[in-house]
Amino acid sequence: MSSQNIYILGIESSCDDTAASVIHNGKILSNVIASQKIHEEFGGVVPELASRAHQQNIVPVVHQALKKAGITKDQLHAIAFTRGPGLMGSLLVGTSFAKSLAYGLNIPLIDVNHMQAHILAHFIDEEGFEKPSFPFIAMTISGGHTQIVEVKSYFDMTVIGETIDDAVGEAYDKSGKILGLGYPAGPEIDKRAQQGNPKAFPFTKPKVDGLNFSFSGLKTAILYFVQREVKANPNFVEENLNDICASIQYTIIGILIDKLKRASKQTGIKHIAIGGGVSANSGIRQALKDGEQKFGWTTYVPKFEFTTDNAAMIAIVGYLKYLEGNFAEQSVTASARLKI
Repeated sequence: MSSQNIYILGIESSCDDTAASVIHNGKILSNVIASQKIHEEFGGVVPELASRAHQQNIVPVVHQALKKAGITKDQLHAIAFTRGPGLMGSLLVGTSFAKSLAYGLNIPLIDVNHMQAHILAHFIDEEGFEKPSFPFIAMTISGGHTQIVEVKSYFDMTVIGETIDDAVGEAYDKSGKILGLGYPAGPEIDKRAQQGNPKAFPFTKPKVDGLNFSFSGLKTAILYFVQREVKANPNFVEENLNDICASIQYTIIGILIDKLKRASKQTGIKHIAIGGGVSANSGIRQALKDGEQKFGWTTYVPKFEFTTDNAAMIAIVGYLKYLEGNFAEQSVTASARLKI
């Protein structure tokens, strides 16, 4: 089967990005994303607005993906789509479109777990990027998820640690809101952190057993810290913004690396991969690279465009499932809380 010329269309609509991608035998031919700016004024994603925007965007995005790939829809061998997890209204748009298109073209339908896709994005054929060796540990970090996953093969994955409250992306966004930054706050905090002193303001790391995470306590500590300092000096945030951002980022990275160290020790696995939107963070990428020298890790960081929500990662999972003949029925439904 792998010797054939296989074209898969991947569709991603789990949150606020409508995306479509065409993959040819493991190589991405197109990766089109329509982002929704409307949520910025609300300081977070509004589910109803997101699903309406998906309905407007999905046809032109798929059309553009096919056009950029230089193929027609009749050359497709299968349609892969995000079944979950995500916002139900958003997932329904992508699921319904994928099911209809696959039915109309009389080709297989492939359902994809969004979190698995963040991990398997590492297996896209991309020059200059090495693919992880099995088994490896994957840390998926995004606005909605923070997980440590033991990966034994493409579809043999076990979640060995996860957040018990906020995801790491939420910690960034909520901290940013406290500091008066826009949404999403992660990139702005990362940018300012590079110009600040990471040890200017020490924040206590939450104590959580095992490999699980907690970020809600850190957010509360940052809130009380800012309120206390602003009471003494109304210009405190403005005068110390870079140092505050650097200190927040330093604490978050410390939490993540501590858990990865423990996961590596517990499993005996030294191949470490990261994925998800927050893996675009420069500080986290550098800390992971530093782990190669400090802890003897072999680390894998995805290409920047494959970190945030995108359809290329859906397409690669679709391709891998296609090779196994692992198809979905037309009765498949979206699942907002789909587990790995």
